[in-house]
Amino acid sequence: MKDVLETIVAHKRQEIDEWRRFLPLKQLYGIIEFEGRDKRPQPSFRRSLTESTTGIIAEFKRRSPSKGWIKQEGKADVIPLSYQQNGAAAVSILTDREFFGGYDEFVQEARLSGVSLPILYKNFIIDEYQLFQAKHAGASAVLLIAAVLEKENCGMLMRLAHDLGMEVLLEMHTEEELDYAMLEPDVCGINNRNLGTFVTDVQNSYRLAELLPKDAVKVSESGISHPETVRELRAAGFNGFLMGECFMKAADPGQALHDFIAQL
Repeated sequence: MKDVLETIVAHKRQEIDEWRRFLPLKQLYGIIEFEGRDKRPQPSFRRSLTESTTGIIAEFKRRSPSKGWIKQEGKADVIPLSYQQNGAAAVSILTDREFFGGYDEFVQEARLSGVSLPILYKNFIIDEYQLFQAKHAGASAVLLIAAVLEKENCGMLMRLAHDLGMEVLLEMHTEEELDYAMLEPDVCGINNRNLGTFVTDVQNSYRLAELLPKDAVKVSESGISHPETVRELRAAGFNGFLMGECFMKAADPGQALHDFIAQL
């Protein structure tokens, strides 16, 4: 039986093929080139984390494969802006449609609503086409996942992201994947969730943090729901904390973020 990650990646390949037929890469590139004439550079994801007093990357996540719908009615032109108004260092937006109920348009809607914070385009990126989609949407940074990429391909995608003016959060989960850190991403992420089984253990961050380069900007991802955990992770060397479900489950995610930061 395929694990969840294999299922997601297989579907992603089909999805990209469909997009390439609908809007060839050459045309997408032309649109981005035209738009770029009037666009200012996006804010730095890395700098925002290193300068923030909280480091919280608040995530707009309506659904997950393990939990189902978290907030199906959540609006991308409301919640991300509320995150910004309530102290987030950056915003992460899920753009995978099939498994997470996301769309590229959510990034655009957040920008149009007034979000000026760095936005992380969170998807399962396996092809250069998706980087152009992220750029077109208005992302500041993209997520690259070591578990779904060969190291050489990961390096190529990282260089292309930089050429397009975006930073990279490189996500690792196992000690073996820490080799990818030698690619020198803008930000190193440790995912506490096993993407094959979706089992989450925050101890994974503590275990792997000391094995990362000392000067790396580090983000702990998934399973964080208590202020004390953030304090302990910061003491362990982490600059950022990717949090979604604990806010999205609340009636008012922005207020939930505000209350969380108040406890910090």
